[in-house]
Amino acid sequence: MTHLTLRAAAACATLSLCLFTAPVVAHEDALAPGAVAGAPPLRADGHAPIGVMGDHRHKTGEVMLSYRYMYMDMRGNRIGTSGIDPATTATTIPNGGGGMPPTLRVVPTDMQMQMHMFGAMYAPSERVTLMAMLPYIDKKMDHITFQGGMGATVLGGFRTESEGWGDVKLSALVGLAERGNHKWHLNLGVSLPTGSTSERGNVLTPMNTRPNVRLPYAMQIGSGTYDLLPGITYNGREGNLGWGAQLAGVIRTGKNNGYRLGNEAKLTAWASYQPAPAVSFSGRVEAKTVDDITGRDPLISAPVQTADPSNYGGETVMLWAGVNLMGQSGALRGHRLAAEVGVPLYRDLNGPQLETDWVATLGWQYAF
Repeated sequence: MTHLTLRAAAACATLSLCLFTAPVVAHEDALAPGAVAGAPPLRADGHAPIGVMGDHRHKTGEVMLSYRYMYMDMRGNRIGTSGIDPATTATTIPNGGGGMPPTLRVVPTDMQMQMHMFGAMYAPSERVTLMAMLPYIDKKMDHITFQGGMGATVLGGFRTESEGWGDVKLSALVGLAERGNHKWHLNLGVSLPTGSTSERGNVLTPMNTRPNVRLPYAMQIGSGTYDLLPGITYNGREGNLGWGAQLAGVIRTGKNNGYRLGNEAKLTAWASYQPAPAVSFSGRVEAKTVDDITGRDPLISAPVQTADPSNYGGETVMLWAGVNLMGQSGALRGHRLAAEVGVPLYRDLNGPQLETDWVATLGWQYAF
């Protein structure tokens, strides 16, 4: 685990202990300023931006259903903070993916990932809200294959694809304290290894053969391990302004086929402005650190960077902008539509590995 991960975990634990001594009061409705009896306006900023999970609790007996569509586009490769082109990768980077030749001869050029996330929340009490998330994931990665040897002659290209249901995530959001419009809760979750870790595909080798092999770690659907999902979330509001922050982690346990994905720590902070109850705009910054992969799957062996466990993880900072729309009357009342787009501000990757260019999330939420 990196030093940044350890510092984030220590900060989370310290803040949690401090807040456990504060009194917990009931969760309140997300109503707009000036709400009146009957059918008060609902706040478009009652939730965090759509890209933040487990950001709010619900009243006793309340249920919320949600759907998110996320698209991520990755193009070009990076080592640390610098880009690297395919020819340089193929002729200078040692092959850590297993077997021969001595340098990487297959280089990914771009990757697109789509995720459909289905969610449900239920509050058995004012203090505790339960949450379940089920993703369906679709990945596509394009590659260039260079001829065997040491030169930069391109042999051809190919695409690998994988898709399926990912790892189920179950969480409890436990209220710590509410003081006026300031609220804190713990995020306590677990990820179940329901996603596939044995996806296969046809590849073009430097020897101009097309075998069907187990795809590298980046193209697998699940982690293959039971993962702990700790976190702590804060929300604040004053008039038409809202803000919040969340510190969350992923702690991997055990191993899958001889390997374990890297632990993660993520800190995100956001602010929103609501010009009218039906609409709000948000900005968000997200800093994330991910460790590389521990161990190795013996069936993942190829002269490509994605087959090398050390070419995973790193530190990134993303900047996000979003909008929330809240239905106020009729059949649309209570339905929230939201969108958020993110671009990288900083990338220091354990490369070579593909770099993220932009991410977009669209979502729907409805509580009853």
